[in-house]
Amino acid sequence: MNSWLLFDSGKCDAALNMALDEALLASVARLGRPVLRFYGWTEPAASFGYFQKYAEVERATLLRPLVRRSTGGGIVPHDADWTYCLAFPPVHEWYSLKAEESYRRVHEWIQRAFAALNVPTELAASAKKSGPGQCFVGHEKFDLLWNGRKIAGAAQRRNRLGLLIQGSVQPPLAALPRSDWQQAMRDAGRSAWGAEWSDFEPDGRLRELASSLAGQKYSRTEFITKR
Repeated sequence: MNSWLLFDSGKCDAALNMALDEALLASVARLGRPVLRFYGWTEPAASFGYFQKYAEVERATLLRPLVRRSTGGGIVPHDADWTYCLAFPPVHEWYSLKAEESYRRVHEWIQRAFAALNVPTELAASAKKSGPGQCFVGHEKFDLLWNGRKIAGAAQRRNRLGLLIQGSVQPPLAALPRSDWQQAMRDAGRSAWGAEWSDFEPDGRLRELASSLAGQKYSRTEFITKR
């Protein structure tokens, strides 16, 4: 299954960003192909893991707005990061991977992309805990490191509809264009897994679902503060 969809959605607000990712997970079995989405944020924000306590998150970061993700993990600052998600249908081999293996694989992919840009990185061999609840303080096993500092982390959600990986990259070099990294990601996907990319534009059904999720879930105080 070498046909992959590429969705560059540009900048969206926090609620719509999370809603589009969930809508992709809900739709990927129907689409029948993996989707790689690149996206940005219309304003500085922070997303936090589905199981985190809102009161602790509120105290831990000054970034606003705050938005709860559908995946796990810790607080991710979205003030200067490069954000992406991957969605895989249940028929795809990535779906059958154990969580640790899919986590390792996505960071190996990003590592290859940075290598093509002459930015050497390494995968963390073990976890280094520091700063509870903060995704980019310390690191987990298989996080991507640059000069010993974590620059890429991800969280996952797997259900009968598919596999969703939400990831964030903190650019290691200010002068490195995001467009170069995105092209390197496409090239690395092609060389590693034979991915043949087709530009993707969501149909009305997917956009309607995303709009509904943004308005009725991700922008609602009841959901954001539910824990």
